[in-house]
Amino acid sequence: MEHASLSLTRLTRRFGQTTAVRDVTLSIPPGQFVGVIGRSGAGKSTLLRLVNRLVEPSDGSIFFGDREITRLKGRALRDWRRDCAMIFQQFNLVERLDVLTNVLVGRLAGHGFVSSMTMRFTDEERALAIEALDRLDMAPKALQRAGTLSGGQQQRVAIARALVQNPRIMLADEPIASLDPGNATRVMDALARINREDGLTVLVNLHTLDTARAYCDRIIAMREGAVMFDGSATQLTDDVVADIYGAEGLAEFDAAVTSTSIRPQAEKIPA
Repeated sequence: MEHASLSLTRLTRRFGQTTAVRDVTLSIPPGQFVGVIGRSGAGKSTLLRLVNRLVEPSDGSIFFGDREITRLKGRALRDWRRDCAMIFQQFNLVERLDVLTNVLVGRLAGHGFVSSMTMRFTDEERALAIEALDRLDMAPKALQRAGTLSGGQQQRVAIARALVQNPRIMLADEPIASLDPGNATRVMDALARINREDGLTVLVNLHTLDTARAYCDRIIAMREGAVMFDGSATQLTDDVVADIYGAEGLAEFDAAVTSTSIRPQAEKIPA
């Protein structure tokens, strides 16, 4: 699997008169665990969708190594979306299908039209899906309908589905926002393990400061579409947050921390 740097240069996205992402320039080396924080409407979700081209940029460029992602079209663009796996807050599972089939859906991007429509998978792909589920402690649920799982279990199935894409980058858009603290910890621990064991670059949008500080090598703070801070967890002090967001913003983060405080179970510890 290719490991390369992800580079954003003056990336901008406008929706009418609103600029959701404003002149963002970042270089993310391979294998980094990056947390993106900011208040609602700061541009976090749009930034991730720009990276995997679910949203088209108004200006600027995206490179993965020496490959310009912003110029990709057709099959090359579909391949990039497979290589740049996306995990959503809403899980996006087919609830009537069993867990194993939901994970195997992550393989469809590499299938032809007929096998995609008939959901035909090889024994090798099934073994890959079971292995991914086992890494997320979900293999015993393989034949259970996805709709019967808890929210935290569904999110771990979504991560397994992303894993079987054999991605080069993993994007997670507020993956723990709707989870209780226990399940939030399990999901963040899983992402941290994947980052550490596979050397996979992970970009995750988060809504609490303590989670970002506990798990992320690097934290990017956004406000009104622009990057206001880019540094390590130790550099993101409460004083810095207050400078960026004001006392009201810091109070909002503190309230979120109180309601969804989590701590890593192993190895990834606060810097």
